[in-house]
Amino acid sequence: MAAPRKPASDASPARRPLSRGIVLAKALELVDAEGLEALTMRRLGQELGRDPMSLYRYAENRAALLDGVAELVLGQLSISRVGDPDWKARLRGLAHDLRRLALKHPNVVPLLVTRPLSTPLGLRPLGTLRPLEQILALLAAAGFGAADALHVYRAFYGFLYGHILNELQEFVVDPEENEVLLRMGLQRLPAKEFPRLRALAPALAEYDGEAELEQGLDILLSGLEAQLTRQSPPSRA
Repeated sequence: MAAPRKPASDASPARRPLSRGIVLAKALELVDAEGLEALTMRRLGQELGRDPMSLYRYAENRAALLDGVAELVLGQLSISRVGDPDWKARLRGLAHDLRRLALKHPNVVPLLVTRPLSTPLGLRPLGTLRPLEQILALLAAAGFGAADALHVYRAFYGFLYGHILNELQEFVVDPEENEVLLRMGLQRLPAKEFPRLRALAPALAEYDGEAELEQGLDILLSGLEAQLTRQSPPSRA
């Protein structure tokens, strides 16, 4: 006797209607697990249980798929805080939010840092430009002129992306090893050629990304505040 057919409501997840959000979420999941190279239309179709050709209605090509993943990650940033006039605190909060996203999705970082270089500003996905627009608005409200706000944005993101790239390189070879030189794998370096780098093993082993970010932000934001103060006209008595 044939088994009874399952009702339509019990259809497998692979056959549920797709949306751009579902496609991009699965693409991000694939990138997190296996890296950017693994993300192809064919592979994504396999993960979703769909014909790869059906995915082109949600992303016209692989490049658009990569842009969508970048937008999905950047869309998790929160810059605007209604009623908060402290521009430094908001930039500091943004920096920590972006760092956490980068540590959560390290394979996406190249999309955020290097991929925009090949695309003119006005042709980039809108979702990747919203943080820029919001920061420019924040700095304008703080008193920075338009050109100065752009310089601040560039300095801020230049520092922030540099920090993130540095932190992602701070890999510990063997966390269980007590000898710091061995933990960092620095014993492989010729002692006569890299004496200073080998001597830094204790400092490298104790690297604290969040603390390093805070120290850098203190320096950067203090300098920007001083610049804003110099630009402000003296108050009349």
